[in-house]
Amino acid sequence: MTTAPGFRTVALIIASAMFMEQLDGTILATALPAMAASFEVSPLHMSVALTSYMLSLAVFIPASGAIADRYGSRNVFRAAIALFTVGSILCGLASNLPLLVLSRLLQGIGGAMMVPVGRLVLLRSVPKSELVSAMSWLLVPALIGPVVGPPLGGFIVTWVSWRWIFYINVPIGLAGMWLASKYIPDIRITERVRFDRIGFVLSGVSLSCLVFGLEMASRGGQSFNLSTALILGGMVAGGVYLWYSKRITNPILDMSLMRFQTFRLSVIAGSLTRITAGSVPFLLPLMMQLGFGLSAAHSGVITFVSALGAMLMKATAAPVLRRWGFRATLVWNGVFSMVCVALCAAFRPDWPLWIIYVVLLFSGFFQSLQFSAYNTVAYADVPSERFSSATSFYTTFQQLMLSLGICVAAAALHLSVVWGGREHAALPDFSVAFLVVTFISLLAAPVSALLPKNAGAEMSGHRAR
Repeated sequence: MTTAPGFRTVALIIASAMFMEQLDGTILATALPAMAASFEVSPLHMSVALTSYMLSLAVFIPASGAIADRYGSRNVFRAAIALFTVGSILCGLASNLPLLVLSRLLQGIGGAMMVPVGRLVLLRSVPKSELVSAMSWLLVPALIGPVVGPPLGGFIVTWVSWRWIFYINVPIGLAGMWLASKYIPDIRITERVRFDRIGFVLSGVSLSCLVFGLEMASRGGQSFNLSTALILGGMVAGGVYLWYSKRITNPILDMSLMRFQTFRLSVIAGSLTRITAGSVPFLLPLMMQLGFGLSAAHSGVITFVSALGAMLMKATAAPVLRRWGFRATLVWNGVFSMVCVALCAAFRPDWPLWIIYVVLLFSGFFQSLQFSAYNTVAYADVPSERFSSATSFYTTFQQLMLSLGICVAAAALHLSVVWGGREHAALPDFSVAFLVVTFISLLAAPVSALLPKNAGAEMSGHRAR
């Protein structure tokens, strides 16, 4: 009889999938200018390579919980890694931007099942009193991806070929499938619940129209009418879904979860904060390469520092939350993190390099603490039997807002270029984009202030005076 693996072992295996996904995204951001040159398109148009993946996540994540309940968490998790790996191979073989987008959509289907199903396994395996520690273990290896990604991506693009940024997922994916087969528990719900096919179609149409409409709108130019039609269509489909979801018992996106105060406020405030989180990996490498004139390799060495700061934070998350609680941490840490990101707007080539490193280090540190707190307090009041639907709901909005962050950043960048009468993005345009996204995310602080003083006390160990 084998001993069941501890939550740290399970968390680290799930984190290997997150590592692969994060590594892929951060390497891709560094490689965008080189890929644009290979496909003979504008670097600004390469944002579709990021948003197409996030679109696929937003469409298929709502189904992840129901699929895991029916077919078993281990089977779904393993199949998701396999699909992500196949999509990576096809991305490396893409000969033009449309083929890359299609391959990223396939890759995103795997990613949509990989991370939320892994998180669901952890939520169902760990008592709430250990959830902060478990989430920290889950996120540490996943943060190695952003640390390694920029310098590795810069090296690959400069000295080999951008195609190898996708091929390196193959050995990681194979290792992840083997570990999942050996250690991930096969958790499934014995009671069969009817899959919400109509809700899946309605939510998929709404989210895909919104994401692609916003992505096209961010480019400006001839696509204005089509982007407007897509956005309006997405809003109509979303409205129909809201009407429909109130009339069935098990909707694919359960809006009744918003009745839980901690879940509702974490979704709203976290969504505003993720506008910046989604935009920074897109803006920073472009700023370093197009604005500073650095090579992809040099750019990657600089931008990896923020992920290093995120890793350093993990040892402090539990003590900080125990001392200050979720509410105070989310309010004040949210302000500090956005101030650090806003300082990126002032970056110029004549700045001492160590100052840029310090700003990015603190930016990564505070942002990582913010998301650790959001990702944990969201489930403080949710009953365990609703973790599946809560995870699908929360992760869907998380990915949607990350995608929106790229669109907002690309739109601000494009408008600044047009207003400045320039043909290509310059440093002032990147400054405008950084300030726009951080202003939006600062609105999360007053929302977080609405949390009760003792919110998530069972998880953090904090006791409000």
